[in-house]
Amino acid sequence: MKFIPAGVVPLLLMIHCRLVAGKALPVNNLSPMCENMNLCKLNVLEQTQKLVALLNATAQDLFSIYLDCQGDAFSSHLDELCNATTTDFPAFQVNRTSHKKEIMVALYKVFAFLNTSLGNITRDQEELNPTAKELLERLHNTTKTTRGLISNLTCLLCNKYNVSQVDVTYGKSSKGMNVFKKKQRGCQVLRRYVQVVSQAAHVLLPHLSQA
Repeated sequence: MKFIPAGVVPLLLMIHCRLVAGKALPVNNLSPMCENMNLCKLNVLEQTQKLVALLNATAQDLFSIYLDCQGDAFSSHLDELCNATTTDFPAFQVNRTSHKKEIMVALYKVFAFLNTSLGNITRDQEELNPTAKELLERLHNTTKTTRGLISNLTCLLCNKYNVSQVDVTYGKSSKGMNVFKKKQRGCQVLRRYVQVVSQAAHVLLPHLSQA
């Protein structure tokens, strides 16, 4: 029998646990993402598809109204000032042939990022354009829909796909930025959002119809 020095076994167990933590964890590990999660509603997949479709249907109008409220410079130099590829918006690298779980994880990453970004954008616009009622209303409505979607996706990931941990990027806070940078950041994020939510709606529909 080989001699194992004291303390090695606990160390090996700790390393093993850390390696496991890098994977999708079983739900019974009670990660914060899945705490207090009840069974999903029977129509949760249909609700998810409808929420994505609603966001897709309203995204372009939200972006257009946002652009109108930022001044002529942004409308006149859209590609230069609002280059969507310069944001840290999560890539949506799934398609219609992807596994359903991969699609749900990708959706979760996108809309978790969007939810935080909408909070920053709304706070900035309440400060910079407090009288822009339509813009602020659309931002609040989009945030509300996004949070409902995240709730559905969390339920699906935890209960249906046994995923209790997702690596999420929340993006940069706009606090401390000057007025121009705040406007530009919002423009870049919302322009990219229009593109990504269109992809999501396109990919999601066939998977839900097969569920």
